Amino acid sequence: MMTLSARHLEKGNPITGPSLLEDVSLPAAVIFDAELANNIAWMQRFADGHGAQLAPHGKTTMTPALFRRQLDAGAWGVTLATATQCAVAFEHGATRLLMANQLVGAPNMAIVAGLIERGADYCCVVDSVANVEALDRFFGARDLTLNVLIELGVPGGRCGVRDESALAALVDAIAAAPAVALCGIEGYEGLIGGEHAVDRVRAYARQLVATLRRLMDAGAFADRKPIVTAAGSQWFDLIAEAFDQAELREHCTPVLRPGCYVVHDHRSYRDALAEVKARHPELEGNLQPALAVFAHVQSLPEPGLAVVAMGKRDISCDPDLPIPLQRHRPGEPAHPLRHCTVRKVMDQHTMLVIPEDADLRIGDIVSFGASHPCLTFDKWRQVLRVDDGLRVLETMPTFF
Repeated sequence: MMTLSARHLEKGNPITGPSLLEDVSLPAAVIFDAELANNIAWMQRFADGHGAQLAPHGKTTMTPALFRRQLDAGAWGVTLATATQCAVAFEHGATRLLMANQLVGAPNMAIVAGLIERGADYCCVVDSVANVEALDRFFGARDLTLNVLIELGVPGGRCGVRDESALAALVDAIAAAPAVALCGIEGYEGLIGGEHAVDRVRAYARQLVATLRRLMDAGAFADRKPIVTAAGSQWFDLIAEAFDQAELREHCTPVLRPGCYVVHDHRSYRDALAEVKARHPELEGNLQPALAVFAHVQSLPEPGLAVVAMGKRDISCDPDLPIPLQRHRPGEPAHPLRHCTVRKVMDQHTMLVIPEDADLRIGDIVSFGASHPCLTFDKWRQVLRVDDGLRVLETMPTFF
C-alpha cells in the first residue's frame, strides 16, 4: 500500500500529488500516465482501422481503473479468464464480458448466473459435449440462457476442439441444449511458435473465419451477427488481417482481445511489436513501456554489486529477469543505468551487477522494467499512476 511520509502530511502539503521519490514507501509499481494514454489510443486506433472491435484482456492488470479508461476510449467490452474476474469487472461498470475460457464447476456457474440476472452481456467458450451438457442443466434450472463461443484449438496448444468430428459433435450438442446459445467462434494463437509461426498463425486465423462462415451457412448461430475472436498481444496484426474483410464486418462481429499492450513492456512485447512494425511499416506510432517498479538501493556490500530492496514478490522474473532502467534522486534528473544487469532475484532482494565506478549510493532509487506485465501486476494490491515529474496522480487498486 502507498504510505505517505510525515513530510508530506505536514501543514501546507496537499494530500494529492505526492512525490513518488519522497513521499511514497518503496518498492512501488508505477504506471506512467503519458505512455498509458498513448498505448490505449494506439491499440484502439489499430482495431478501428481494421474494422474490428476491441475487448482488452483484463486478466493482465485486473485493475478496474484501467478497464474504465479502455472502455471510455472505445473498447467494445472486457475479456476475462475466470468467473470471479468477470464479477470484479461487472461490479466496476463493465457490462459486456467475454470470458475466453471454459466455465466449469457449479460455484463458478452460479457466479455467472448472478451476473446474467443482473444484466451482464456475458459469453464464455466451450470445447466439449460434456461441458455443454453441464451448462445446459445448470442454466436451464435457473431459466437462463448462456451465450457460448466454440473454441478452436491448435495441436499442442491448450483447450479447443482439434478436429472436424469434435466440432460437429459440439455443434449438435449446443443445438440440443435449450439453455445454451451458440454465438460465435473463438481461438487463441499465442501458443503457436517455431520457425514458420507467421504462416501457421495466418492459417489458423483463416481457419477461424472459414469455420465461422461454414456454421453461418448452416444456420448454427443464435445471433444474427456472430462473434469471431482471437488475438493476444504478440500476433494481433495477423489475426486482424484475416478479420479485416468487408463481408465479415457486415455479417459478423470481429473482436480482438490483446491485454499486455496497455502497459507494453521492456523486452518480450517490445520485440514482438518490432516484428509487427516490420510486417506493417505503414503503422504510425509505437506502443511504449508504461510499467516500472521503483525500489531503494539498500546495500553496496562489495565492489561491483548493489543490493536493491525489491524481489520476486514485487516484479516478474519470467520470462526475463528485471531490466534496470534509471537511477533516481530527489531534485536531480534521472540517470540511465548503463552496463548494469540483474544477476539474481530473491524474495525481497535483487542482486544488481554494476560497474565499479558506478555513481550509486545507499538510498538511491532504481527503476526496473519487466517482460510480460501480467506477472508483475498480480503481485500488487495497487499501482500508482504518475506524471512525467513522478508525481502520483492516482492510486489504482488491483483485484487478484
